[in-house]
Amino acid sequence: MKPVILVVDDDPQVLRAVRRDLLDRYTADYRVLAAASGRDALATLDGLAAKDHEPALFLVDQRMPGMTGLEFLLEAAGRFPDAKRVLLTGYADADAAVTAINRVRLDHYLTKPWDPPQERLYPVLDDLLSDWRAGRPAGDYGGVTVVDVFPSPAAHALRDFLARTSRPFRFLNVETSAEGARLADEHADAELPLVLFPDGEALSAPTSGELAARLGIGAAANRPHYDLVVVGAGPAGLAAGVYGASEGLSTLLLDADVPGGQAGTSSLIENYLGFPAGLSGTDLARRAVIQARRFGAELLYPVRAVALRGEGSARIVTLADGAEVSAEAVLLATGVSYNKLDVPGADRFDGSGLYYGAAVAESESCVAQEVLVVGGANSAGQAAVHFAKYAAKVTLVVRADSLEAGMSRYLVNEIRRTPVIEVRTRTRIVRFRGGRRLEQVLLRDDRTGRVAAEPAGFVFAFIGARPRTGWLDGVVARDPNGFVRTGPDVPDAPGARRPALLETSVPGVFAAGDVRSRSVKRVAASVGEGAMSVSLIHGYLTGTPAPASAPPSPPGGRGRRAVR
Repeated sequence: MKPVILVVDDDPQVLRAVRRDLLDRYTADYRVLAAASGRDALATLDGLAAKDHEPALFLVDQRMPGMTGLEFLLEAAGRFPDAKRVLLTGYADADAAVTAINRVRLDHYLTKPWDPPQERLYPVLDDLLSDWRAGRPAGDYGGVTVVDVFPSPAAHALRDFLARTSRPFRFLNVETSAEGARLADEHADAELPLVLFPDGEALSAPTSGELAARLGIGAAANRPHYDLVVVGAGPAGLAAGVYGASEGLSTLLLDADVPGGQAGTSSLIENYLGFPAGLSGTDLARRAVIQARRFGAELLYPVRAVALRGEGSARIVTLADGAEVSAEAVLLATGVSYNKLDVPGADRFDGSGLYYGAAVAESESCVAQEVLVVGGANSAGQAAVHFAKYAAKVTLVVRADSLEAGMSRYLVNEIRRTPVIEVRTRTRIVRFRGGRRLEQVLLRDDRTGRVAAEPAGFVFAFIGARPRTGWLDGVVARDPNGFVRTGPDVPDAPGARRPALLETSVPGVFAAGDVRSRSVKRVAASVGEGAMSVSLIHGYLTGTPAPASAPPSPPGGRGRRAVR
């Protein structure tokens, strides 16, 4: 069965017109169903649920008698939380749209009339349906199958890689799935986890790099020398890739993991300009990758940079496999990694109950489970709200006296109005317990000193971050915490020129985003720095004066070549 688009409107003329436009565009890939009221639409959903068939998108009129569009979406979201939601409104319904964004995670709203659909309807729905398909398990829609026991750190790493690269897949537990057990028996000589492809090929216990190679990701660089090499493909690196390539620089992005960086593990980013309903870190990264490639940037991952050196005017980046790429300029945008929990049992359950970051690949595993989220900043709050859609209970464990100490007001308000989330302030985890998998944690109340056991099958930790700069020891100046110094923060050297605002202690090597000392740890700030760095790199390549904080370079101190 094709996935379903459900349109709901009480006006017969409008309903016919919307359905006609949807059939013209989407009939090859979707079933378009129509309902003349919210109640009729709920009956349609009951029929879909009975056939275990999930809708992809709801397009619903707000002003309907008996049940408004918002009221229908509240009901529908409880049944099909992953379907995309679009509200049809009049010009006077802006308040209803904002309410829907807050209450049901509305993805978009369209004002009537939507003509011409080629400009005002299809681009919006194409984008949302692309997001929906990117997050679907393989099922009938094609993709790979991962077979293993659950939980398994190795299988989690593969599933997380597939989820964050928007590759459709499904997971079969050999202990609970007859099909999974059969596939494991058919490949008895293979080591688990087993990865199966639609063409019948199987990989035995592959690494993420081996899986990436099979999927056609991470081929070798197309040229030996670039204008710009960006190390790290988080928000700052991706922004630099977009702006560098669009400005005519030959640009290569390298990432040790998956594009998106720490932001890519966020379940929902709600305060990023231009996305009133928010977007996931995975969606942000996917969109940015497409944009960068559209302008001609190359992207290699997972490939790890292990050394940086200069040879004349070139900057050489050495990769873990021994390969080298050179460039006129290098941007360090390696971001940060979440700190590990240093308590008994943490290492044992890492990847099999304890996860660092939102680990959205585990969302469906959390259905009706007890989930703990550790941390008091926005990432933890976003994760708590996300997992509340699946879990029976979410406990947010915070060391501070209150959520307000480190979390944005909008998240604090949303957490407080989500009934399945319990907040435990001045509390910390002191031990993990379980058999083959995590079963409970011991929590210590710092106010009383009392330690109590709490059931937990899943713990997601967001407890601060450390920069990924160990490979830069002795290469660029860093602060005591390992963050890269740039511009006015670079230590003075007698007779040396002052670096540009985002330039490091090494001429031609720049830094942007969370890896930079004293940076603002926000997605928008990282994107801005990534874009700004390209302007500064242009100045370096062409020998033009550096802006604002740094005086002009002495003659011959910078430009080595003209930019194409």
